[in-house]
Amino acid sequence: MFQQNPEAVGDSLALSALCAAVPLLTLFILLGGLRMKAWLAGLISLGVSIVIAIVLFGMPVSQTFSATAEGAAFGFFPILWIVINAIWVYNLTVKSGHFDVLRRSFEKVSPDQRIQAIIIAFCFGALLEALAGFGTPVAITVVMLMALGFQPLKAAAVALIANTAPVAYGALATPIVTLASVTSTVNDDPGLTVENLGAMVGRQTPILAIFVPLVLVFVVDGKRGVKQTWLPAIVGGLAFGIGQFIAANYISVPLADIIAALVSALAIVALVRVWSPSQTITAADMRDSDESAGESGGSAVGAGRPGGAGGPGATATKTEPAHADSRADVVKAYAPYLVIVAIFSVINIPAVKEFFAAEPWTFAFTWPGLDILNPSGDPVATIYNFNWFPAAGTLMIFAGIITAAILKVSPGTALKTYGETYVELKSAILTVMAVLALAYVMNLSGQTAALGAWLAGAGTAFAILSPILGWLGVAVTGSDTSANALFGALQVQTAAQAGLDPVLMAAANTSGGVLGKMISPQNLAIAAAAVGMAGKEGDIFRKVVGWSLLLLVFMCALVALQATPVLSWMVP
Repeated sequence: MFQQNPEAVGDSLALSALCAAVPLLTLFILLGGLRMKAWLAGLISLGVSIVIAIVLFGMPVSQTFSATAEGAAFGFFPILWIVINAIWVYNLTVKSGHFDVLRRSFEKVSPDQRIQAIIIAFCFGALLEALAGFGTPVAITVVMLMALGFQPLKAAAVALIANTAPVAYGALATPIVTLASVTSTVNDDPGLTVENLGAMVGRQTPILAIFVPLVLVFVVDGKRGVKQTWLPAIVGGLAFGIGQFIAANYISVPLADIIAALVSALAIVALVRVWSPSQTITAADMRDSDESAGESGGSAVGAGRPGGAGGPGATATKTEPAHADSRADVVKAYAPYLVIVAIFSVINIPAVKEFFAAEPWTFAFTWPGLDILNPSGDPVATIYNFNWFPAAGTLMIFAGIITAAILKVSPGTALKTYGETYVELKSAILTVMAVLALAYVMNLSGQTAALGAWLAGAGTAFAILSPILGWLGVAVTGSDTSANALFGALQVQTAAQAGLDPVLMAAANTSGGVLGKMISPQNLAIAAAAVGMAGKEGDIFRKVVGWSLLLLVFMCALVALQATPVLSWMVP
């Protein structure tokens, strides 16, 4: 039996909190300061947390390593199980050539680059975030933007800024699933479920989504862009926000981004059929404008690399002849995403969901080797839910099999692509498992409880700080999932002691975190590599950091008001 003690180090809360912060500081310094590889930084920080748990917080060695194992297991299933299989589905579309068909279909919607930025970076990027997350939307949309003639620096900035509002529900709501898991280990509040947390986030990020497309058209074309294309920007942002709110609160949390992205894209497509801007700004117009302003940045499109800037079709605007895709090919290009929506819609039918929530489709068991009491003396829940069949990752495998059949990818090629996907993600796999193991060790040893008790000293003012913690976590780790694993339990601990709503504070960690995505070293590196600006991440950082901070201030104000009677009615 092990009981957590927030004052374990020298009977001092402040000293205990300081020691508990060391693993996080180690992770931040190694990643942000020394720019160490994320998987290595994660493993080293995990080692630090294990030593502190055993030596300073008195956690038995066997229970410490059992907590490590549970966190690593949860990191792989269900989190990485979703990511790996979602990216496999995307890789199948690349193998079959239908990703290029999809890109060309976007180009035909409108030749105006400002509208293209909204459709590709915001709408399609949100769909990619919903299915895979973890940098995938930036890597893919930045290549598509360059293929349509965007200058490198601008393409990178647009892709990064667009990858905000959808992040909380990325990889089929993996950040929120993680948040529900880690918070349940420190608080018995029945409201800390995926459904409630997803609903609360769905009353924060949809408001943010309304403004993001306006920021995109400003980045693409300055004041002229806002003046001439404010209508599709508002329509796209509002449609996305409404779709995300309705889906997260009344339909399905994992499907929130998929529904929002499709609704937003359809709204913009419908609008441009009956409306066009007073002046159409094409790739040639924008290139001349950017070059005169000295904003091109980076190398020429696709310089030095076959196939363009690190992805399919990246040199399309310069080397690809006019191509007429058949209606059948276009339907096939969209088919994988329609299949995913259909599968997840069926599995979320109440009767179906209830059927697969029981054995033999789902097994729930107490993780072996853990016998822990919280500071109040109540047992800490250490239940591991192995829902192998209805898990989002398993459903993605079914979607991939159907996709391979529709796109006529042979079983051998599909299997080979699946293996290549694991190789492609080997570093991400190590990173996520290490960070989740770190989070579980901190949570179960009482390190998080010590930090929470100390931060509770801020009282109700913590509502303003809450989104900043999430922003900082994502800025350093590059993942809203990792930030929730690190700080989710801390938010709940602090909320309980400061008299704030735990659901609101936990959700604020997620919603604030989405704004740190655009400045995280990992995402900056992905964008820079894709546009041929490796080593010039600082240029991209300076292009986006102001927007990150401005939107963070907005989120802090929103959460602070939701913690008061002014907007407390928004909390479920």
